[in-house]
Amino acid sequence: MNYIQTEIDGVWLIEPKVFADARGYFMETFKEEEFRQQIGDVHFVQDNESKSTFGVLRGLHYQKGEFSQAKLVRVLRGKVLDVAVDLRRSSPTFGKHVSVLLSEDNKRQFFIPRGFAHGFLVLSDEAVFTYKVDNYYAPQAEASIRFDDPELGIDWPIAEEQMVLSEKDRSGVALKDAFHFE
Repeated sequence: MNYIQTEIDGVWLIEPKVFADARGYFMETFKEEEFRQQIGDVHFVQDNESKSTFGVLRGLHYQKGEFSQAKLVRVLRGKVLDVAVDLRRSSPTFGKHVSVLLSEDNKRQFFIPRGFAHGFLVLSDEAVFTYKVDNYYAPQAEASIRFDDPELGIDWPIAEEQMVLSEKDRSGVALKDAFHFE
């Protein structure tokens, strides 16, 4: 796999080596020893999967404090714009974000460390999104930042009128009012 450090420290884009022939393809999606050498010692405890249709925006979610989660995300079917927002107050990139296109075609993965909010927007008719986390879900620690906070300046590639959002995502707080990590 090819590990590419993004412009925000700790956030990585991972490109697998895909071996394709007339039968289809084969690729490794996770190799613990290699991951540890490239990114660090992250112990994933759970895999999650979601299915969404065009325009669904899930995020920007995170868990506060000791319940924070690192995530390794990828798309099995379709295409999404995936976004990670740095909530680490001590970071020189606090409040900045990284956006990447993840799709079944490019087979890229995106690693988001603890201390970040995360979200994605579905750009295909349907998307199946899967991810590993290094901490269990804790409903009491759940938080959400508004996807359209002008301070973040995220360039979502479709109009808000086309977006499908949950009430939780519509009622997220501004970055300035959000919980921050040290």
